[in-house]
Amino acid sequence: MFFTGTRSAAAVTSAEAIAAGIAADGGLFVPESFPRITPEKFAALAQADYRTRAAEVLALYLTDYTADEIAHCVNGAYSGTFENDSPAPLADIGDKRQMLELWHGPTCAFKDLALQILPYLLTAALNKGATGRTAVILVATSGDTGKAALAGFADVKNTRIIVFYPQNGVSDMQKLQMTTQRGSNVAVCAIEGNFDDAQSGVKAIFTDAEMKDFLAQHQLEFSSANSINFGRLAPQIVYYVSAYCDLLKNGSLAPGEEFNVVVPTGNFGNILAAVYAKQMGVPIKKFICASNKNNVLTDFIRTGTYDRNREFHTTESPSMDILISSNLERYLHLLDNGDTAVTARLMAQLKNDGKYTLPPEMFAKMQTEFYGGCCDDAAGRAAIAKIFRERNYLCDTHTAVALAVCDQYRRETGDDTLCVIASTASPYKFAPAVLSALTDEALPADDFEKLELLSKISNTKVPAALATLRGEEIRHKRCIAKNDMAEYIKSVLA
Repeated sequence: MFFTGTRSAAAVTSAEAIAAGIAADGGLFVPESFPRITPEKFAALAQADYRTRAAEVLALYLTDYTADEIAHCVNGAYSGTFENDSPAPLADIGDKRQMLELWHGPTCAFKDLALQILPYLLTAALNKGATGRTAVILVATSGDTGKAALAGFADVKNTRIIVFYPQNGVSDMQKLQMTTQRGSNVAVCAIEGNFDDAQSGVKAIFTDAEMKDFLAQHQLEFSSANSINFGRLAPQIVYYVSAYCDLLKNGSLAPGEEFNVVVPTGNFGNILAAVYAKQMGVPIKKFICASNKNNVLTDFIRTGTYDRNREFHTTESPSMDILISSNLERYLHLLDNGDTAVTARLMAQLKNDGKYTLPPEMFAKMQTEFYGGCCDDAAGRAAIAKIFRERNYLCDTHTAVALAVCDQYRRETGDDTLCVIASTASPYKFAPAVLSALTDEALPADDFEKLELLSKISNTKVPAALATLRGEEIRHKRCIAKNDMAEYIKSVLA
C-alpha cells in the first residue's frame, strides 16, 4: 500500500510516511485505499489477543514492513507494558454503554496505545531508509501526548525528542510527568501561549527552509510523534477494531450489528481512527464527537463552517483545549473523495482567514455520519458525580465530556444503539477536578495528597506511574515565547 498527501498526490511507502511524519507541503499522509476485514476475519480476531489483532491490522497498512518487523514492534510495545496485559479493555457501565478504557499504559493516557509502538515503527522505517541521520521527534502537546512520547522515545538509539507544551494549559500532574522526564536525548520546554500556538509553531518549523538547511548540516531529520504522523494513527485504528471484536466475543453485538462511538475530541485524531476503522468494515453507525467549551468542532459538524476565530478557553479537560484540529484535514480528504485541490484550498482558507465552509455535498455527507455536542466544566463534573453515584465508576474530566454528550445525543435523537465511549485518561491525572465533582471537602494543597484523597473516596488505587513521581527532580524548567521555538530547537540540537 502507498500513501499520498492530503494536498498533493505524490505516493510514498508507509515507512517513508512514518519517517517523514508530515508531507513536504504541510499536508498529512493518508492511505491510497482502505483494506477491508471480512466477517470471517472479525470472527477469528474476536478469539485472539490484543497483540494478534494489532499485528493483523497494522500489516494491512504497513505492507512494506515484514511480518517479523511488525511482530517485533507489536510485542515490544504491548508485552508487559499495560495493566493485566490488556491494553484496551471494555467496561460495561449499563444503559447500553461500554467504556473503552485506553489509559492502562505507562503514562495513564490513551496516547500510550500509539506511542509505545511508534518508536519501534519509526526505528524500522529509518533502518529501511538507511540515511545515516538522527531522527528529531518534534512534539506539540496539550498534555498527554508529551509524556507518552517522552516515555516511548527516551534513550532510543538514533533519535532526539523535543516537546513543547503551553505553560498554563496542562494539568499539574501532566506538567510534572513531562518536566521530570529522564533521558539523554530528551528536551522539554514550555511556551507562553496555548496548544494551538505550539502546534502551529511545530508545523511551520517542519516546512521552514532555513531549518531544513540546519538539519542537513547536522545530519538530522524531523519526524513527528503527534497524530499528524500516520504511525500514531494506525495503532489507534487497532483499538476500535479490537473493541468490536470484544463486543462480538462477549455477546454484546451480533456479527454486523451496528454500534455508536463517542469520543472526547480535540485534535480529531482519536475519532478519525474510528472513521478509518469503519472504512475497514467495523459497523459503526454514528460518530459522536464530544467537545468541551472550546466547541469549534461542534459548531463545524452542525453548520459546516469551521471557524477558529473565537475565544480560547482553559478548561478542566485541557487535552481538548484546541481550536485548530489538525487531523480534521484527513477527514476532509475523505469527504472530498481524495480531491487534493479541495483539501488544499480549505486548508489555505483556514490559514489565511481562520475559517472555511464545506461545499454542500461534503457537509451533507458529514451529517449522515457525525453528531457534534459539547459541555462546560460544570456539566462535566456533574457527569463524573453521576456515573460514580450510579455505577461506582470513576472517570476523568475528558471522559466525563463524552458521557455528557452521549446523554445529549440520546435525548435529542432517541437513538439507544449501544455506545462505546472512549475513556482517554486516568482520573488521577486530573485529581483536583475529579475530587471537586465528588466532594465538598477542602482539598489538600499537596498534589500527592490529592491523589491519596481520591483513592480513599473512590476505593481505587493510585496508578504507580503517578505515585512514583513524588520527590522526582524537575529537570526541564525552560519557558520561552512562542516565536522563539525554532531558536530553542537549534540550541538543543547544535
